[in-house]
Amino acid sequence: MSYRLFVRPLPPFAEPAQQRFSWVLQDAGGDAQAQGDSDLREDIEQTLARNSLDNVELLGLIPADDTVFCTADIPATQARYVAQALPYAVEEQVAQDVETLHFALGRHTAEGYQVAAIDKGQMSVWKHLLSGWHHAPLAAIYADATLLPATENGWTLCLDGAMVLLRSDRGEWLAVRRENLPMFAATMAEPPANLVNPSPDDVAAEVPVRIFHPAEGYAKEEGVTQQLTQASDRLRISEEPLELSVIGFLAWSYHQQLCDPIDLCQGEFSLKEKGQYSLSPWKPLIAVAGLWFVLQVALEIGFGLYQQHQAEQLQDRAMAMYRQVFPDDNRTHAGNVRRVLQGQLRAAESAGPQTDFLTLLKFTGAEYTALPDTQSVSFDSINYARGRGELVVAVSAESYDQLSRLRNGLTDEGLQAEIGSVVNEPAGARGRLTVSGGQ
Repeated sequence: MSYRLFVRPLPPFAEPAQQRFSWVLQDAGGDAQAQGDSDLREDIEQTLARNSLDNVELLGLIPADDTVFCTADIPATQARYVAQALPYAVEEQVAQDVETLHFALGRHTAEGYQVAAIDKGQMSVWKHLLSGWHHAPLAAIYADATLLPATENGWTLCLDGAMVLLRSDRGEWLAVRRENLPMFAATMAEPPANLVNPSPDDVAAEVPVRIFHPAEGYAKEEGVTQQLTQASDRLRISEEPLELSVIGFLAWSYHQQLCDPIDLCQGEFSLKEKGQYSLSPWKPLIAVAGLWFVLQVALEIGFGLYQQHQAEQLQDRAMAMYRQVFPDDNRTHAGNVRRVLQGQLRAAESAGPQTDFLTLLKFTGAEYTALPDTQSVSFDSINYARGRGELVVAVSAESYDQLSRLRNGLTDEGLQAEIGSVVNEPAGARGRLTVSGGQ
């Protein structure tokens, strides 16, 4: 099961070892499994260790007033060109030198790209504070107000102690002190920016405002409803008590995908270790697969070399036998010897019984194959007299009858066959079979 750890630094901000956090541990179903209001990093890490949790996704929530919401109207679509043009597109919307700011790109809307700007030095502080946790590698950093659930055509407010977090459905966010909230009532009551020529009905329409506040310790007369109502009569305000802590409420909204926050870990602050970390559990398997692949390739190469060596030996033996029969043929080689022999046999077959060597050998071999017991008959030597057109074969058999059958078979094929120099021995008979063309 995958877990998310939402951590939110609490003021006063201190060194990492002394910094306290509010936090909530959320399981894959969005339920809070553990949480704390003011704990040290060491306490949170011990909680993860006690529950045998590892590789928990850490999401850092930093104060929204450290960031600035901007919109960038950039015609380019390629990420590289958008990143290059981004500082100049929002230069007039920030009160700080763009060279000292870090910009994170959000989604593209009708007004342009949504952008979060933060001081580079402050971003370095937050990233250092939220990185290197045991059992929980950093996955993203968001401005806390960006996790508020959107209110259609209106605003969402969340009371957080002396501060108020605000977010509009257009994506803009900010955090103000509660006593300064009435100053933003006129801003919240303005028609949507995408209305170029708003009609009187649009101008007069009420703007819904949802205010989330703690369920305990909140007195309505001390709330902000009355202040906002007095500041603008166009705000339709509703109050909703929170059954969760503020960070629990933000974590719930994130899990329910009711918000679209901008991850500040982009560009020079991107979490490059993400890709490296994701591969680390697979490194042993990759090593084994790589070793197996190398061994398999080596085996295939070795077997291929062995087969090639065997083929070369067979070719050498075949050519040696061919040279014994055709010593004057210099054009035939191992690559075409089979084709040459097949051609010669076809030519000999079509020409009928003649006195050439191949024809006589073919018929003699055919009659030998037709004998009842070929294992008891063997050819000791074969000679061919080209001048006389005779094939002389020294034959050994268990009996003279087998020699006679071999001779009679050749005679029946129209050839002349004679057996001479017959010698009867205890092991059988041997003689010389002379085969020539028919008359």
